[in-house]
Amino acid sequence: MTFLDIRLIDIVDIVLVAYLMYRLYKLIKGTVALNIFIGIFAFIIFWLLIKALNMQLSSTILDNFVNVGVLAIIIVFQQEIRRFLLLLGSRYNLSKRFSLDKIFMSNTPGMMSIYIKPVVRSCEELSRTKTGALIVITRKSELVDFVQTGELLNAVISRQLLNSIFFKNSPLHDGAVIISQSKIKAAGCILPVSQNMELPKHLGLRHRAALGITEATDATAIVVSEETGRISLFHNGKGLYNITIEELEKHLEEGV
Repeated sequence: MTFLDIRLIDIVDIVLVAYLMYRLYKLIKGTVALNIFIGIFAFIIFWLLIKALNMQLSSTILDNFVNVGVLAIIIVFQQEIRRFLLLLGSRYNLSKRFSLDKIFMSNTPGMMSIYIKPVVRSCEELSRTKTGALIVITRKSELVDFVQTGELLNAVISRQLLNSIFFKNSPLHDGAVIISQSKIKAAGCILPVSQNMELPKHLGLRHRAALGITEATDATAIVVSEETGRISLFHNGKGLYNITIEELEKHLEEGV
C-alpha cells in the first residue's frame, strides 16, 4: 500500500477520531480543563522537538514525565472522563431507543401533564414570592447516588409539597428536589457544581448546581432565583434563562 492509498476504513477512522476530539472539546469548553489540555498539548510538542534535536539530558528527564503521563491525565481529567462515560451511558444508550417501556407506557401530553402541571404551578408561585428553588427531573438515569445525599421522601408530586420544601424556614430548602418515576424521590440533595467559566457571574450556586447535574447526566433542572424570582431551565449542559411559565410547561411537555 502506498502513501496515497486510502481505504474506506481509513476514512471511517478519521471521522471517528474527529468526532471524539469534538466531543472532548465540547466537554471541556469553558472549563479550567481546557487550559490544562492546551498545556499538555504544548508539552507534547516541546517533548517531540527535544527528541528531534537529540538533546539527551532534556529528553531523558521529559521521558520520565511521559512514562507516567497517562496516569497523570486520568487524575487531572477525572471529572471530564466521568462526564464522557456518563454521556455515553446515558444519552447514547441503545436502551433509550429500543426500550420496552416505550411500548407499554403512554407518553401522551395528557398523561405527562399529570406530573408536569404540579411542578409548573409550584414554580409559578415560588417565582411570584421570590422563593429560591432547585428541581431536578430525571430521564433514563435515576440519579441514585445524588438521591442518597438528601432526605428520602418517595412522595406523590404536589404543588403544596414542593412549596413547603422550598419555604425559607424549611430545613430542606437549600438542597435540590429530585423527581424520578413520577415521585418526589428526595429533597435537600447535594449536586455537583459546574466549573463552566462562561456561566454569567450574577448567577448563584443553584444555577451552577443545575448546570452541573445536566452536564454530568441526562436530567433536566429547573431553578427559581431567590433574588429575582426568574425561572431558568437546564438540559444537556445548556441553560434557558428568564423563561415564562408557559415556556417552562412547553419545554417540559416536549421533554426539553
